[in-house]
This record gives sequence, C-alpha cells and structure tokens, in this order.
Amino acid sequence: MRRREGKRRKYLTLVPDGMADYPLDRLGGKTPLMVADTPNMDLLTKKGRCGLAKTVPDGMEPGSDIANFSIMGYDSSYFTGRGAFEAASMGVKLGEGDVAFRCNLVTEEDGILKDYSADHITSEEGRYLIEEVDKKIGRRYGVEFFPGVSYRHLMVIRGCFNEMDMDIECTPPHNIVGERLEENLPRGDLKDLMKNLIIGSKDLLDDNPINVKRRNEGKNPGNMIWPWGWGKKPNIPTYQELYEIEGSVITAVDLIKGIGICAGLDVIEVPGATGYTDTNFSGKAKYALKSLEDKEFVFLHVEATDEMGHEGDLDGKINAIERFDKEVVGSILDGLEDFSLLLLPDHPTPVELRRHTSDPVPFLLYRDKNYSPDDVGEFNEESVKKGYFGTLDATMLVSILFGSRKLR
Repeated sequence: MRRREGKRRKYLTLVPDGMADYPLDRLGGKTPLMVADTPNMDLLTKKGRCGLAKTVPDGMEPGSDIANFSIMGYDSSYFTGRGAFEAASMGVKLGEGDVAFRCNLVTEEDGILKDYSADHITSEEGRYLIEEVDKKIGRRYGVEFFPGVSYRHLMVIRGCFNEMDMDIECTPPHNIVGERLEENLPRGDLKDLMKNLIIGSKDLLDDNPINVKRRNEGKNPGNMIWPWGWGKKPNIPTYQELYEIEGSVITAVDLIKGIGICAGLDVIEVPGATGYTDTNFSGKAKYALKSLEDKEFVFLHVEATDEMGHEGDLDGKINAIERFDKEVVGSILDGLEDFSLLLLPDHPTPVELRRHTSDPVPFLLYRDKNYSPDDVGEFNEESVKKGYFGTLDATMLVSILFGSRKLR
C-alpha cells in the first residue's frame, strides 16, 4: 500500500480480550455482551459492517497468543510459540537454540492448583519471589527466570533446541484450576527438568515471608511456578514491510507487547495499566489518541474482560465490557476524526467454562467515509451473523482495515 500525500488516515484495532461468551440461562438466554450497556460499540455497528472472525486455526489451542497473532494479520506459519513473544516484550534476547516459557506464579494447596494468578499478586511481590526462584533454583539447573507483571513471568532454557521439533506439552494453568497437579505436569521433552523446577519452587516459596503475610491477609500465596506456552525465536515481517504503516501497541500484557515489537510497532506504556479490572481504561484511549498524532495505527488491547471470564465472574465481566465501551470506545469516538476501526475480541472466554474456546468471534469494521453499512444494529455474538462479511479468517482483517492487500 502506498502512503497518501498530506494528512494520513488513522487506523485502530481494538481488542477486548475474551469478551465473547455463550448464552446463559441466568441472563435469559443472552450473553454478557448482549445484556451489557454498549452504546458506543452499537453506534459503530450501525455505521459499519460486521461478521464473525475465525481467530484460532484448526488444530491449535485457543490461546491469546495465536488469536492475537491472527488478528494482527499473521498466519500460523510464522508462529513460533507464546514464550518467545513474552521474551521480546521484556527485552530478553533469544538465541537460535533457546526456548522461552511463560511462567505463572500460582497457588498450590493439597496437591490442587487453586489459583492460576495467586490472587493477582502484586508486581513487587511477584518480582521478589521469581528472583528467589532464579537465584536458588534456576542457577542450580542452568535455567533463567525474569520478572514480569503481577503473576506473569518468563523462564528461559538456553541452548536446548535443535533442528528437530521439540515435543513439549504444558497445560495453561487457567485451564486446570481445581485439578490435581500431578495429573497435569509437563510431558514430553524436558519433562524431568520441568517437574524438578515446579516441585522445587513449591519447597522454596511456600513458607517465604511474603506468602506467610499474604495468607495472614486472607490472600492466596504465590507458592509455586507453572511454566507453559513455550516458544523459540520468531522471525516475522513488520507492518512497515507489509503495509508501509507505522504504529503503536497499547496493552499491559507482555505477550501482546512482544507480538507488537516483532511487528515493528512501538510499545506505549500507560500509567495504571494492570492487565486486570483496575486497569486504566480511559488512559489507554488517551495514549492511543496521542500516538495517532504522529503515527497511523494503534493496536489497543484490554485484558480485563478475559480475566473476569477466567474467574467466572459474570457481573465483573459485564462491568468490564461496559467500561471498555464507555472509557475506550467512547473516548476514541470523542477524540478522533477521519479514521477506520476494527473491533473484536481475540477469543471467547465463557464465564461458565472459565477457559478459552475456539468459536469464531464477532467483529465490526468501521470507516467514517465512503462506506455503506450493513443492517446490523447492535454488536454481539448473535447479531453479527447477519452482517456483510459472514465468517472470515481473522488474518484477512488487517488488509481489509487498511484497504489493501499485503505486499507479500
């Protein structure tokens, strides 16, 4: 796509993570999105075109990694695993033989995984605990640990990857809450090392003063690590190479930052962005508008809706959807003219399942000029089935947003 002369058009992709859901009996057969008050998304729907997007390729786990990767326009042939993108976000360099894992601080109790996030442990507490693991366990086994945000950290094993594909099976912790750990320990290559790290972390962290204090305060301790989502060094073309577009990514989540970095997007740090329901919704919109003064594109991601799905908190999810609509979408509409916008969740996170699914998600595409709308009047999982686009592969959406095809 060639640049236009003079003032350039602005483009946004807005991703309320895990917002899509299933109809619930307690909501009269409606989804949380259907009952939430979303006047701004509905307004864009009336003026735009809608459909369903397939964000998870067949045969792949419905993770936020591949789903957001697809939304950014990359097909699965470029995908090398979640951990590699988290490493990119944290500035951790990977060699050709290195493998990176997302590493949660979790709560273990009586052999059960009680909490995948250790009650959303603070970043300060999490940093101290993961640094203890690095010093006292990681160095023993030649494994490196890097602190991240809240319960989300990184583990790197250097030089273990060769030209053959590795066979490593690690279950995401948010998929096994309430289940016995021994039945879900890593399998395949490196399984013995991984087991030693997990069990050793429990012995180290269980009686740590931070966790003793958390228990005394009625909070879940971060008393075990849980590595998952492994990946090797990625190599993907940037947005500048593909579309001649310069842009930014706004999120509190290292995974999304890392995909953005690999795509050549600048990371915009927003004060108060937490990856939870207390995140700075309006601040994300404010910083997006500021970035668009100089750049053409922003990818804005909000995690709160997904977290409420994982916690099974229906009221919390509805509230997060409404705050996203008011404080993010509403602020964008108030502060921007002459723009195109793509809006969709990356995957469903149904509150009754408390885990991701692979179902296609609703999306809307809005252009403020020369764009005739379809007949959809509100934005939800059911209404968009009548939309203009039908069901599309999510990797197509960026090209449609930019009004172009990829250069290669």
